[in-house]
This record gives sequence, C-alpha cells and structure tokens, in this order.
Amino acid sequence: MSFSHLGLSDKVLAAVAATGYTTPTPIQEQAIPHVLARRDVLGIAQTGTGKTAAFVLPMLTMLEKGRARARMPRTLILEPTRELAAQVKENFDKYGIGQKLNVALLIGGVSFGDQDSKLTRGVDVLIATPGRLLDHTERGGLLLTGVELLVIDEADRMLDMGFIPDIERVCKLVPFTRQTLFFTATMPPEISRISQDFLHNPERIEVSKPATTATGVSQFQVRGGREVHEKREILRRLLRDAKDLQNAIIFCNRKREVAVVYKSLQKHGFSVGALHGDMDQSARTAALDQFRKGDIPLLVASDVAARGLDIPAVSHVFNFDVPHHADDYVHRIGRTGRAGRAGTAISIVSPLDSKSIAAIERLIGQTIPAAEGDYAVQSVSSDETDQPREHRSRDGSREGSRGGRKPRREREPRAAKGADKTDKRSDKSEREPRHAKGASRSAGPQPQAAAAAFVPPAPAQPSRVPSIGRPEPRRAARDAESEPADHSHLPAFLLRPVRARV
Repeated sequence: MSFSHLGLSDKVLAAVAATGYTTPTPIQEQAIPHVLARRDVLGIAQTGTGKTAAFVLPMLTMLEKGRARARMPRTLILEPTRELAAQVKENFDKYGIGQKLNVALLIGGVSFGDQDSKLTRGVDVLIATPGRLLDHTERGGLLLTGVELLVIDEADRMLDMGFIPDIERVCKLVPFTRQTLFFTATMPPEISRISQDFLHNPERIEVSKPATTATGVSQFQVRGGREVHEKREILRRLLRDAKDLQNAIIFCNRKREVAVVYKSLQKHGFSVGALHGDMDQSARTAALDQFRKGDIPLLVASDVAARGLDIPAVSHVFNFDVPHHADDYVHRIGRTGRAGRAGTAISIVSPLDSKSIAAIERLIGQTIPAAEGDYAVQSVSSDETDQPREHRSRDGSREGSRGGRKPRREREPRAAKGADKTDKRSDKSEREPRHAKGASRSAGPQPQAAAAAFVPPAPAQPSRVPSIGRPEPRRAARDAESEPADHSHLPAFLLRPVRARV
C-alpha cells in the first residue's frame, strides 16, 4: 500500500514524495486512517518504526482548514524531553513545507519572551514538554480550551520521568471532547491504567509485541570487572575492534559517569561528544547536531538520548552501564538498526549486573550471547588504565597526560632511596629528645647527671618496630650508656644541676 491510499491531502502527499518515502510503515498504515476519522488511537510499536510520522502526517491534513487564535493553540503535542520536542518540530517543518502553519516549541532553556511572542501571533501546532507548558498556563499567557487534538508521545518515558501528574493536570485544562493520540513503545501495567483515563474508546494498534527489539540489531554482552576503570578499558578495546563502526552512542546510567567516560575517551584520542540532562540547552543541541552531521563519531549520553531520537546512521550502541530498568534497554538499542538497517548493540556486564541482565533477557524473550574475542582486563590501578598508550615511555615510566610535556627524570634505585629515608629518620631522632626523657623518668631521678635526661637514644634498627605510646626503658638506658652525650645544642639554663627532692 502507498501513502495515496491513506486519505492524506495532496499537499502532504507531495511533501512525502519529496522526501523519498513511497511505502508507509505498519504503524503508519494502520494509524493514519483512524486519526483522520477523528478516533482516539492507542499506538504500540517498537522504536524506529515511524511513530512520529504516524501522527504528524494526518495532523497536517486536518489543519489545512481552520485558523489559529492568539494564545489558543489548535493542537498540542507533549514530549518527555527537549530533544524529542525539537525533533517533532523538524518533522512538521519537513512535511508541512507547502502549508502556512504556525508551529511553536515550548521547552526549557529558552527565554519566556520569545515563546510568548509566538503564542501571541497564534499557534496551529504547539509542541511542548509538560513542565514548561504548565509554566506558561500558570502565568496566564496560554489557554488550552481551544485544543482539538492532543498527542501524548513516548508515554512510557513520561512515566519514568515522573510527568504523569503533570499530564493529568494538562488533560483537565483541554476540552473533554478532544481527540487523543497515545503512543508508546512499551506497555507496562501503569501505562495501561493511565491510557484508560486519557482515552475514550480508543482504537488499539499494536504492530509488534511490547518491549521487543528490532530484528536487524545484533546483541552481545561482554563480561567486565567490578572496577570502573576496567570497564573503560574494555570500552576502548571494543571501539578499536568494532567492525564497520560508523558512529556509536555510549549509554551511561548517571550523568557523572557520562562526564567521566567522555573525558577518558577524549584523553585517549577519540573524537567524542557528551549529552545529558544537566547540560545547557545550547550545548545539548550543538552536541546532537555534531553527531548527526558526523563531525563526532562517538556520543556519550544518558537516557535522555534513549527515547525517540531519529539518527538513522547509528551503527553501534554500547551500554557502558546496564540499565536498571529492562524497558530502557529496548529503547537504548533502538537507536541503531532503524528503518530496516542493520545495527550492533554491546553491553558491558559487571558481576553486579547479573540481576539486571537476567530481567532484560526475560523481557525481550531471548538470551544475549557473549561477544567474540577476549576482552578481559588485568587488575591494574585506575591511574595506569586512564593514561593514554602514546604517553607511555619504553621503560614503562609514564609521561604527563598532555602532549608536549617532558618525561620524568629517572628514579633512583629502591635500596638507595630507602637508605636516604633511614638517614632522615636518624637525623630527626637526634633533634627530638622525647624518648630519652621518658627513659630517665623510668630509671628514677639522677641529680648528679641531670643533663643525662636529655641524652637522645641511638638510631633504631630499621628491622625492629618501636613500641607505640610508652618508650622502652631498658633500651633507652642502654642507648644512653652506649654513646657520650653531645650538649652543644642545648641552652645553658638546661645544663644547670637539678636539686633532688628528699
């Protein structure tokens, strides 16, 4: 079946033909007619199957008639992340090139003034994240009473990010007679319950089983050590040995790990970028654009890049950290093997990830095989592992991590260095008469030789460990008799005889 049999307008068909698409995907083929018939739709399909176009194309056809009013959008699309919202806007710009529609983007990291000015001119399509959308409604600059069509995209990601209460507030602000489209890649029980509250007699479209992975993605796992520096070494070996690697996304569970892995790969000469939620919006957009254009082949990212991002040429996905939730694994590896392409997904599994990897295998219904090759890492310190190979000298000594620095001077033999330390300890003991003073107390008062109380002990033998706390009286007295005392360094008043008390 072609797009011409789905009921789309001529302008939309011309825009689709200009992009080179001729045959709709299964989710598009089944969803578009129901959307055009003004039915509520519950769409379940794995990532990379064209869910975005399944609601963008019929919306463009429906919006050809009518006119937007100031601060009252006609349609509303909710997305969990800024990147997904920006991507949906790009789809409207691409397929709606022949129409004069006003599309506004309400996301964080952008000034309210620019967004208010767009809302004042009237908006046909409003694409927003829940938090920024509610900020505008609370300020009184946005009314949702004119929304005819509500789209909730990536609903399972909304649940994971805690946006469901915000979506419930939004649904109370839009008219009850609206048309609602609900799209998700996985269908946990909580999402099933929520869909019953948001949708009215929906048309359920399920083109694949929930939480299934694309057939074109080859999945492997590599056993790693408990230490993080061992996993970084395994990752570098995988990147060097990967076949047909064009570009890759490296996923980490935490934002801190994203920064650490990014710096480690950069230090070892890899061209890499970073993407996580704490970055400034301009930096996030720049990193994603560089990765899409091929300026940087590697992107270290948190789960902010795991949902819905359409980057067709991703050849590999590496899970530096096994995700805590099994559903996140499906979304992560869905960044590769999109639109029928082949892809590779490799997970580095530490002994602590045994329960998580078992849950993933139960969810996807298959066992993840071990990757070919030996990637075991010998137990070495993190300092040695993080140093670049090109910065190591032939004799094994390391140079500075930055280029252009001179190597360190050759070290002295261990025995000579230990001897120097012993001499220093001996010199220090000569300056501190504390042990001899304690010895004179234990031996009793000696008024005839009061200065003997200040006689330092002889240097201790390195092999014998002195007692901690109280000194050894016998040893101190023996050392005092073995050598004559040198009192040249003492002041005169300390050398006066002390009269013993009777």
